[in-house]
Amino acid sequence: MALRDVKPTRSELINIKRKIKLSERGYNILKMKRDGLILEFFKVLKEAKDTRGDLLRKYQHAQEMIALANTVEGTIGVKAAAFSVKENPEITLKSKNIMGVVVPQIEASKVRKSLVERGYGVLGTRSVIDETAEAYEELVEAILESAEIETTMKRLLDEIDHTKRRVNALEFKVIPELKAAAAFIKMRLDEMEREELFRLKKIKAKTAAKAAESA
Repeated sequence: MALRDVKPTRSELINIKRKIKLSERGYNILKMKRDGLILEFFKVLKEAKDTRGDLLRKYQHAQEMIALANTVEGTIGVKAAAFSVKENPEITLKSKNIMGVVVPQIEASKVRKSLVERGYGVLGTRSVIDETAEAYEELVEAILESAEIETTMKRLLDEIDHTKRRVNALEFKVIPELKAAAAFIKMRLDEMEREELFRLKKIKAKTAAKAAESA
């Protein structure tokens, strides 16, 4: 706000003071929101660290199991068992609200399957196939959980950054400029009031002088 564009009137001063109050109220609300979002982010960050560790462990376990299954059953036997599965996992994407931020909520079904649902037949395979299938089912669940948490973290970070920019704009630009404008108007009004008072005194003095001359 350039001071040269500010009108030094009482109505403008009242208007700017109202804007200052609104800006300060908005600043306090946004600060509370920013601080709340940061707390939520650190909660999710802790979950993310646990989830990442769990995902890595399950990935390594699944890799070990598939290597063992290929050794015991052979690549063809493992692929045949994999192609026997008739139903793929179903994923439903919903959403939830964290302090005004919409984040994903992933729900999955048919990830974990029974021996019958896997479709390859119990008699024709060894237990290593069942253990490998279970390891990969657990891995899929861990991937979905990790995807939900990582996306939540990203959206919270974006909102924190956006809110922080707004807080800084109010604190370091908008409110100081409004206060400077209010101070400028008050100073100009005081000057105008002194000038008017001086002018009235001169008029009064001239009037008194004329009255004295005519007496």
